[in-house]
Parts: sequence; structure tokens; C-alpha cells
Amino acid sequence: MRRQAFLCISTLAISAVPAAWAQTSTSDLVQISPPAIRHAEPPDKNASAGELEKRGDDLRVQKAYLDALDYYRAALSKNPNSPAVYNKAGIAELLMQRYREAGKDFEHAIRFDHEYADAVNNLGVIDYEARKYGKALKQYGKAIQLRPDSASYYSNQGAAYFGKKEFEKAAESYTKALQLDTDILERTSHNGVSAQLPSPGDRARFDYLIAKLCAGRGDRDRSLLYLRRALEDGYKAINDVYKDPEFAGLRSDARFAALMAARPPAIPE
Repeated sequence: MRRQAFLCISTLAISAVPAAWAQTSTSDLVQISPPAIRHAEPPDKNASAGELEKRGDDLRVQKAYLDALDYYRAALSKNPNSPAVYNKAGIAELLMQRYREAGKDFEHAIRFDHEYADAVNNLGVIDYEARKYGKALKQYGKAIQLRPDSASYYSNQGAAYFGKKEFEKAAESYTKALQLDTDILERTSHNGVSAQLPSPGDRARFDYLIAKLCAGRGDRDRSLLYLRRALEDGYKAINDVYKDPEFAGLRSDARFAALMAARPPAIPE
């Protein structure tokens, strides 16, 4: 798979110890990743809750999620009613694929702030990762009701509809996301949907859908980018590009003609 995707949530630290290997056949090996280890200094007992939270934020940016979690837990020990810190702790857990623990943190955040839209959205991410798309859609719908101006929530909603193969509804959600933030798909499509689309055909259809949406908005550069990806992923109905009305303006672009003439070969799995 050449691209992968993550959802909008608003590598674990690798030990120097060599990874263990379990042989499954004469030619295939399964790598067993080493456990995450801590690299940062332990939280200072004299630091304030705000200082501990800030240090946790810095460590999370550095992808030192286990260390960040230590600091968030230390911050919560001094301010146990902070929904924001519970949400941040949940994100760190989620990024380490500790889904059960992450869910508990997000639920704590919501318990202290019933209108905490980010935490509701992040519960949806857990359901999405488990491919429970219907449950994810319920959480995204709640988050959108709480904060209807968030492009990320609509983008996540589109991903869940796409997972259910409800493509028209997915298009509606992505369209709304683009209306709110024209760059949202560039930040999320590389890291969100395709990881949940094992079929090359589904990934290709996703690429074509985004190309179509961008073309309809007059964003030719992005439309061509996603159209190329659809071609590389082997989209079987690619000739629809000559009849779909959204591509009418793009068809007069010389770059479109060159792309379709070159027809980049599909990248094998």
C-alpha cells in the first residue's frame, strides 16, 4: 500500500533493542515491535498543573506519546476535573492504539463538560478505527450538533460514510468540510481514509470522488492531484471524467489532457 490515512483528532517511541522476529514460514516473517519506552525526565512534583500540561503538549508534538501521557496524568493529579487534559490524554492513548483507555479518557472529558465536541468526535474516531461506522457516525453527528463550524468533524463523517459505501452521503459531508476549510482534505486524506480501505478499488473510488469535488469547486490543482491518484490506484470507471459535469472546466486544461494521455500505470499492491 503506497498511502495511508488517519482521521482528524484534535510511532511509538522505538527502543534501541533489536525487534524480535517470529518465523511463520520459510519466506515470511512477522516483526514483533518492542515495547514503547520513556525518554523524557519524570514529571516534576513541584510543577503546576498548567506547566505539566504544557510539557505534555510538547512531548506529544515530538510523538513521545508515553512521556506525554505521564505528564497529562501528573497534571490530572493536581487538577482532576480538567476535560481538556483528559481529552489530550485520550489522544495520546489513541495514537498508541490503546483504544479502550483512550475511550475512558474521552468519556471523562465529556463527563466534566457535556458539550466538549472534540472529545465526542474522538470517541467517533475509536469507533471508526474498529470499523463500527454506524456508531462513529452517531458520535460525529453529536459533535457536529455541538460545533457545526468544524471542518474536521464533517471530514470524519465523510470517511465513515465512505466506509459504509454510502458514497453520495460521503460526498455531501466532504463538500461541507471543503466549504468550511479548503485545505482540510490535504491535511487528512493522506492519513485517514485509505488505511481503512483495503481494496484498491475502494481507494481509487475515494480518490476519484475527491477529484470530482475539487473540480466542482474550481480547484483544478487538487482535482488533478487526486485524479492522478485515482489513475494510479486503478479506478475502473475513469472514463466518467469525460461525462461528469464537475469536470467540464477541467477538461479544457492542458494538464488534464496530458494526464489522461499519459495514463500513469496503476501502482501494484
